[in-house]
Amino acid sequence: MPVPEGWEKPRSSSSDVPTIRTVQSYDCPGGSSFCYHGTVTTHTARSAETDPKALAEADITTAADLAYEEDSLGRRNHGGITSHKVLKAGQLSVAGRVGYLVRWQVTTGKGPGGYVQSVAFPSSVGSGTPVIVRLVFDADVAELPLSLMDTITRGVRPLGDDGTSGGVGASISP
Repeated sequence: MPVPEGWEKPRSSSSDVPTIRTVQSYDCPGGSSFCYHGTVTTHTARSAETDPKALAEADITTAADLAYEEDSLGRRNHGGITSHKVLKAGQLSVAGRVGYLVRWQVTTGKGPGGYVQSVAFPSSVGSGTPVIVRLVFDADVAELPLSLMDTITRGVRPLGDDGTSGGVGASISP
C-alpha cells in the first residue's frame, strides 16, 4: 500500500491491523481523545462471505461507526454520526483482482464530519481470502482530497509485486 507524503505507519496502535495515518494528530472535536485527519487500515475479512460487494456494503457501517460514531474504547470523539450520504459505490480492480468500493460522506455531531470508504477484494495469495481496506478522511482538510482515496486504492499491490516491498498482509513501510 502506498504511504502518502505526510503519513506514517504508527509504531503502536490500539488495533491489531496494519495501519497508516497522517503524522499530525489533533484534539478530537468531542474532546475525549486525540484524532488523525486520515487513516487507512487493511485486514482479512472475518466472515464466511466472499462476495466483494456484500463485504464492502456490510463493512462500511462498521468503518464509519469506528471512525465517527464510537471508537473501540467507547468514546464519541466526533459527537457521533448524525447522517450519511453514499458518494460512490461500484466495482473496481484492486491489486489485479475484481473488488468493490463503497464511499460515504458522514455528518457528525461535532466537527466537520468526514469520508469513509470500504474496499473489499480477494487476496492474490493463498486461498484468495477477501481483504478489506478502510480509508477514513476528515472533511475540510485541503491535504486530503477524495482523489487521494482513489490514489491509495489504485496503489495497493499484491504480495511480491515489483513496485513494493510487500502487499496485503505484509508489513507497511514508509
